[in-house]
Amino acid sequence: MSEAAPYNFVIVGGGTAGWLAALMLQEAIAKRNMNAIVTVVESSRIPVIGVGEGSTAVFRQMLKHFGFDEFEFLRETEATIKFGIRHKDWRRKGHSYDGPIDDPHLVMEPPGTRPQSYIDIFSCAAGRRLADTHLFAYLLDQQKAPFARKADGGLVPLGPFHHAYHFDQALVGKYLRRKSSSVEMIDAEVSGARRDPASGNITALITDVGEVAGDFFIDCTGFRRSLISKVMGGKWKSFKEHLPVNRAMPFWLEHEEGAEFTPFTTAWAQGAGWMWMIPTQARMGCGYVYSDAFITPEEAKAEIEATLGRSIEPRNDLKFDIGRQETPWIGNCLALGLASSFLEPLEATSIHGTIVQLLVFTTFHMKDGVDFNAKDRDAYNAFAGRQVDDFRDFINLHYVSERRDTPFWEHVASDFRSPATRERLALWQRKMPGHEDFTPLPGHFAHTEQQLYYPVLDGLGLLNRPLAQQFMDANPTLRAKAKAAADSLTAEYRAAAPRAMGHREFLKSL
Repeated sequence: MSEAAPYNFVIVGGGTAGWLAALMLQEAIAKRNMNAIVTVVESSRIPVIGVGEGSTAVFRQMLKHFGFDEFEFLRETEATIKFGIRHKDWRRKGHSYDGPIDDPHLVMEPPGTRPQSYIDIFSCAAGRRLADTHLFAYLLDQQKAPFARKADGGLVPLGPFHHAYHFDQALVGKYLRRKSSSVEMIDAEVSGARRDPASGNITALITDVGEVAGDFFIDCTGFRRSLISKVMGGKWKSFKEHLPVNRAMPFWLEHEEGAEFTPFTTAWAQGAGWMWMIPTQARMGCGYVYSDAFITPEEAKAEIEATLGRSIEPRNDLKFDIGRQETPWIGNCLALGLASSFLEPLEATSIHGTIVQLLVFTTFHMKDGVDFNAKDRDAYNAFAGRQVDDFRDFINLHYVSERRDTPFWEHVASDFRSPATRERLALWQRKMPGHEDFTPLPGHFAHTEQQLYYPVLDGLGLLNRPLAQQFMDANPTLRAKAKAAADSLTAEYRAAAPRAMGHREFLKSL
């Protein structure tokens, strides 16, 4: 008897999501000794415009997991380091706050019965800036790299925390493609698919170079959603009631000669939305995410030019519906990346979500040559829906602002506070935020929990200082331990940051 044909996982669309899927599926196949292959169908005729994207620390963990050379990645993708996000004018015009992504609680010995954020609670009670206990806050502010130069010329990390990156997503897609050398690649445009009349499953793609048969199909076609929506009839769940923007105007800015590369994303609130500014080594990727209920594209362009004091050349002006697929896994088709969900890029949730969703799929649900059952699909869809809904609520919190200076901000204040945000803010007037207020994801994958909420709550003036003081007064032993930890971290990081290399100097030395 002839050997059974390998099970074929077919990924439609390359880019960051598609090639991440190829890498992670390929690894899972090898680990399980599965009789399976991975095929990527990607058209070289569909352009990818890189306008700057930020990651979370999960992306660096992924690079380390695969054994990729971080410095090679930085060189080949023209990436820069990201320590967090600087939020300008969100609370009120003229006010800024930083959201560093390191967690000081991870490096301090925990007290026996502590809330996970005891250092943050102490800082709030003492009237201190929460960012003062974060190494990344100092590196961010001083525009440093996460490495110092040793006497022998080598590099030493300044701390144990994983940083994130800014990059051109088109270059990252090419880098990940090169690392997926054993994956079969077909250069073709997909125009449709054939389905089994009994099961409804996809049996083959219809492309301009012929049909491509497969067993399981992964839709990474971005906003086109060529399989999950157009073939499988997936329904879109809109978030327009809780997230107010619906257009994006991306553009580039050139770096000023010799200027430092900022190691943070800038999220700059504007009259009808907000502007992102993401530095790569080549240029600054920018864009205005706005609501066309309050401003036209022409007015949006004029507002940004007035804000920056220079003219811009928009790369596009995209209209979108923020939300997610109700069921990103239908039959033998799984949607990832923008085909699965789209949220405004305020907290770099897109690539993070894709990596975690792939981890869940490959860890708990991936099978070889066996029909996936409804239990697998239901479990995965519940997970992915919960993950994106939590991202939505975290982003929604950013709009709890004191601003009322434009019709947009008046509208946001009255109409765009989600039920989850209202419930949590009411709860946090009775108790300080804690780990018990967040339900971990299955598998305890990295997620939006209190370590990310605290800097935003602090920056927006939403933490209750008298409540924090009452908590610390009722726990004098914990207060003493928290004070010692906060004082130690603040002193250590203030001394360490000036020893770090400059961000530009570090990147140019690689």
